[in-house]
Amino acid sequence: MEIRAATVLPAHREPIELHTGDGLTLVGELARPLDRPPVATLVTLHPLPTHGGFMDSHVYKKAANRLPALADLAVLRFNTRGTSSDRGTSQGEFDKGEGERFDVAAALEYAEFHDLPHIWVVGWSFGTELALKWAHDPVVQGAILLSPPLHRATDDDLDAWARFGRPLVALVPELDDYLRPEEARRRFARVPQAEVIGVDGAKHLWVGEPSVRVVLNEIVKRVNPGAYPLPTEV
Repeated sequence: MEIRAATVLPAHREPIELHTGDGLTLVGELARPLDRPPVATLVTLHPLPTHGGFMDSHVYKKAANRLPALADLAVLRFNTRGTSSDRGTSQGEFDKGEGERFDVAAALEYAEFHDLPHIWVVGWSFGTELALKWAHDPVVQGAILLSPPLHRATDDDLDAWARFGRPLVALVPELDDYLRPEEARRRFARVPQAEVIGVDGAKHLWVGEPSVRVVLNEIVKRVNPGAYPLPTEV
């Protein structure tokens, strides 16, 4: 069977709640391999909720649908404060990336408390800003950024990640609306361990199965290289 956009592979999927340090309850889902422990964990941070971003944004939904089965990964998705999806609405209100520091901390604490291994943070667009600003936590093995705009995240945040020292991979679409590969390489040069990968023909929203496959393969290459490249049929 060819893996298509709507393919859902077997996994153990459960609704979860995250509890923030400022007293909010956030809704989410954890997807894990069906019959074996995960090799590593993706904590995903979604795009801007005021522009349609949420835990079901398509790249993350497809990661949860495929990667537990294909790459032995746990995928934790959640709605940041004030964000809604089919899973429900997280308490609180959108705070332009500031109060969301508690949301990131709650997700990492959940993963650590539940003994999820080798935690990597994956941010997309607005989620990359949250990763750069708030994810330098000792439990984090590294971060993968999809379409980083470097709008709310400043050079000070990049310098902080440089000091943090963990791997940083930025997937930058050739046709991005906000930051394109050449400029991204210049901006990320201040992070010695950063790797910037330009993706030919891709756009900010990674629409289309070829773009999704690039993203998922690049994630797996870093997080569980033994499962790379991902199969296109099962």
